[in-house]
Amino acid sequence: MKRPVHTAAITLLAVGLMAFFLRNASLERVWSELLGARRDLFAGAVLCTVVVYLVRVVRWRYLLRPIGPTRFRTAFRATIIGFALNSLVPGRVGEVVRPFVLARSERLSAAAAFATIVVERLLDLLVVCLIFGGIVVLSGPQQSAAGTALLATMRTGAALAGLVGMGALALAFALAADPRRAGRLAERLTSWAPAGVARRLAGQVGRFLEGAAAACRPRPLAVALLWTFVLWGATAMSLWYVSRAFGIQLDAAGASVMLGLIVVGGAVPTPGGIGSFHAAYQLGATVLYGATDDQAVGAALVLHLLSFGPVSALGLVFMAQDGLRLAGMRSLAEGEAAAAASQSGAAAVPLPAAPEDRRLP
Repeated sequence: MKRPVHTAAITLLAVGLMAFFLRNASLERVWSELLGARRDLFAGAVLCTVVVYLVRVVRWRYLLRPIGPTRFRTAFRATIIGFALNSLVPGRVGEVVRPFVLARSERLSAAAAFATIVVERLLDLLVVCLIFGGIVVLSGPQQSAAGTALLATMRTGAALAGLVGMGALALAFALAADPRRAGRLAERLTSWAPAGVARRLAGQVGRFLEGAAAACRPRPLAVALLWTFVLWGATAMSLWYVSRAFGIQLDAAGASVMLGLIVVGGAVPTPGGIGSFHAAYQLGATVLYGATDDQAVGAALVLHLLSFGPVSALGLVFMAQDGLRLAGMRSLAEGEAAAAASQSGAAAVPLPAAPEDRRLP
């Protein structure tokens, strides 16, 4: 799909989801809910959000250890830039840009660094399904037929997603046990292409698979898995703080269920989950936990702002310091730089030299 058409489609989707989200809300009553919310609980949510991003950096560095050494500050800047782009640009651009920014600064293989992002997402999927699925399975019948039907759908979705995550991690473990398998698998995956193209593709796919296999070595993967539980626990706590600030009767188990719904909503490729994040929260809060539409709308708006606002602002600051532009980052994510990288490695990525590369020891 061409970029203008894709952008227009994503914009219309976000507008439609926001209209659905606001359909039953009174803006006057929502404003009243915002004014009456507990500010002290907002502070707890902010603290949890800070913990989430710090843990993301720590976890990523563990997955990167078999590939090469990284500095906390460099990984932190790349992480913030990546999540800022996810919030500002459609299509999860930040997931592609983040490893390229890090690879440029730390002289790592960009393909191998990108593979660790895939492993991260598999760990996220697995842990969210374990937490969310376990709570949903243990949940009793709801007071409403809609709530019972929603929980049944969630049980099925959690089981299927968990199986996909475990299968992908099992493949990565198999590659880690025999690194030569990565090369053989890369050759098979690229055998359809002409000889010259196949060699370049096989090299790039092989580096990606080697990165995934390296990240799935038992020790770094076990540590990363533990940090993933901490990460999503802090995310659920942030959700709990904001919900309670608006008087929504949500316990720890309920926060885990709501977390699963929001993760599903976040899969819709709008920037920062605009519309989908809000609608998912509203659905769970009103159908499962008896919140009014005005409470749910106010809480969803604040939770989204606290989750995406600060990281977006800080990411723009880091991008300005590094001479990065949104348009350039989008082109990179669409494959223009990746094509260059397949010929000459991470050094081919057309990004300006980062100021911190000269300042850090």
